[in-house]
Amino acid sequence: MQQLKVLLAVADHGGFTAAGERLGMAQPAVSRSVATLEAELGAPLLVRQRTGVTLTEAGERAVRRAREAVRQVDLLRAEVAEVAGQITGTLRIASLPTATGTRLPAELRAFTERHPLVAVRLIEGSDQEVRDWLDLGVADAAVVTLPAPGLRTVLLDSHEMCAVLPAGHRLAEREAVSYADLAEEPFVRPTGGCAQVFSAAAEQAGVHLEATFEAREMSAVLEMVRARLGVSILPSVGVPRLDGTVLRPLVPRTPRTVAVAVSASASPAARAFLEQLEDSGS
Repeated sequence: MQQLKVLLAVADHGGFTAAGERLGMAQPAVSRSVATLEAELGAPLLVRQRTGVTLTEAGERAVRRAREAVRQVDLLRAEVAEVAGQITGTLRIASLPTATGTRLPAELRAFTERHPLVAVRLIEGSDQEVRDWLDLGVADAAVVTLPAPGLRTVLLDSHEMCAVLPAGHRLAEREAVSYADLAEEPFVRPTGGCAQVFSAAAEQAGVHLEATFEAREMSAVLEMVRARLGVSILPSVGVPRLDGTVLRPLVPRTPRTVAVAVSASASPAARAFLEQLEDSGS
């Protein structure tokens, strides 16, 4: 099982050194572990390059099976502990970078205080990446944009999207900004998990927002707007206040609702986190 965990760490972190740092192992030990596994399986799993490693076809298949095997062993331990009245294991949450302004951080703090034997790991990605990680078992729970058919969800937050403009911009003088107004300007498209919401609203308004630039982190989007490279749209919660930028409501109003979702085979820790959200939201 340890060899499988080492393989996953190398695949997830792109190299032996980074995997060793994540696992608390020396780089040569990581390399030997993977080499031993390759010898046992009779096929190379990695292509070793100066810039890192990539998976061979056999490696891709091995990683899929290894991930599921490790997950099943973790579930076994967690479910046995649950019978004894304990919640243990690891809660892996996939989240949207733009969800940090919701009550997620406070809920995670409350969860770790209530269940100190559970380790919490947070990974961030786009809407599609988050959903894929949940489907593949990489994550036990995920912050998703609603609607999310086929998933058990609990509401996390609902808020408005807003226009982000450079200070002194002609649109900054208005109380609210339309999608048609934004379409006339260079647009900085955020890729951190909210584009599908405003893209749908823009389409309904008969407008296409052509991306001149793209950035994943909200801070990067704000810096690009401040540099007058374009305008953008971000959630109204969790946006850092940055001198040189202003926020304005959108016309039409564009609400965004996010929730925490778990799969049908959720771990005890994931189920406990979802139950906590249900209790705190009731």
